[in-house]
Amino acid sequence: MSDRLQNTVNVLVPTGALGAGVRESDVVAGLAAGAHAIACDAGSTDSGPAYLATGKPKYSRDAVKADLAILMRAQARSGLPLLIGSCGTSGCDAALDWTRDIALEIANEHGLHPRIALLYSEQQPALMKAKAAHGRVTPLAPMTDAGTERFEQCEHVVALMGPEPYMVALEAGADIVLGGRTTDTAVLAALPLLRGAGAGPAWHAGKIAECGGLCAANPRDGGVMIRIGKEAFEVEPLSAANRCTPRTVSAHMLYENSDPFQLHEPGGILDVTDARYEAVNDRVVRVTGSRFIPQPYTMKLEGAATGAFQTLMLVGIQDRAVLAEIDRVLEQMHRHLVQRVNDTMGARAGRFDISLRPYGWNAVSGLPVEPDASKPREIGLLFVATAATQELATQIAKTCNPLFFHMPLDRDTPLPSYAFPFSPAEIERGAVYEFMLNHVVHVEHALELIRTKYVDAGKLQHA
Repeated sequence: MSDRLQNTVNVLVPTGALGAGVRESDVVAGLAAGAHAIACDAGSTDSGPAYLATGKPKYSRDAVKADLAILMRAQARSGLPLLIGSCGTSGCDAALDWTRDIALEIANEHGLHPRIALLYSEQQPALMKAKAAHGRVTPLAPMTDAGTERFEQCEHVVALMGPEPYMVALEAGADIVLGGRTTDTAVLAALPLLRGAGAGPAWHAGKIAECGGLCAANPRDGGVMIRIGKEAFEVEPLSAANRCTPRTVSAHMLYENSDPFQLHEPGGILDVTDARYEAVNDRVVRVTGSRFIPQPYTMKLEGAATGAFQTLMLVGIQDRAVLAEIDRVLEQMHRHLVQRVNDTMGARAGRFDISLRPYGWNAVSGLPVEPDASKPREIGLLFVATAATQELATQIAKTCNPLFFHMPLDRDTPLPSYAFPFSPAEIERGAVYEFMLNHVVHVEHALELIRTKYVDAGKLQHA
């Protein structure tokens, strides 16, 4: 196969996440190769509930600003639209406003004058509670109910939007669209869908390119371009030294997706059961056979709450006798630590938990190690105390300190002295955050829960 697709809508995807790194050379290459838009994701739930609960971003302001500056300058030079989804990691209102302020700062510093659309998708708990009460909220596994009390416990609730708000903003003349929480796929599919590309190819291309170069042979070597037509799409790396293959492209349907053939999106299901992945050349892959099956419009809900507090301690253990019986040591240490807290602090400790995590043994999996497995040369043993307040968590850690650092293998053996890297030994980790929602909300139309605002960066110096 050598002929390229014709009459395509081409989206330059410079990175899998704004703030993770954008190479200006990739953007230049993509513009020269005929891009019609620049689009990328900026958020996720991958790193846990803290970013949604606090409204604070995962990546540093400096990192996000550096990436966004490259993209905004490219947008100004080319006149192409720039779309960014799930701003500030969580996509809540505060995270979107944080990204907005960075964009306005960049515009001011570089003399840029874009019209910026802001798509807000944070939801008021009272509204979601009312919808749940009227049967408009459905739980997803492993959740089994849509109890209204869940919404009241959340610090922030967001609804994952589809491509339609981006399409409306582009039609209204936005140069840059900064979105709240959005499905990774939707922000890339928006312009192709607006310009009449096939729904199946547009959604499938968005899924494949959502993480930038992760669908290429060298996932760290820049971003990709997707070219979407009526019946097919092509994906190619922006770096001349990188390549896409049928294997690397098809494999991405498994990324963050339990079903390799179907992907649920707002308003429908992407079905790739009959998709074919074929090499156009040694760098480009063409995909045919993708279908998008319309469904009643739903938006996934995410919500996170602040819970208990944790204090940590860490030791390194090289004692051969201890490591030879590490499972027994951990079991008896945990038992004695819990008993010491109960005996010393009593009811004042409240509900608490002590966790021991032996890094270098089975801390990652948490599964029992095979009996005949060779013993580790050393481990890092992490102590985690969880309690209702930070003060209580730290007092529990301090109470456990002597046993944690000096527990002998047996009662009649000398006290060991494990290596502790910090003084003081207690590290106050702060609050523990928890996802409270894994639900969908049924809406009448795609814009029902989205609020759109426009900012003219040429007239404002700050938000």
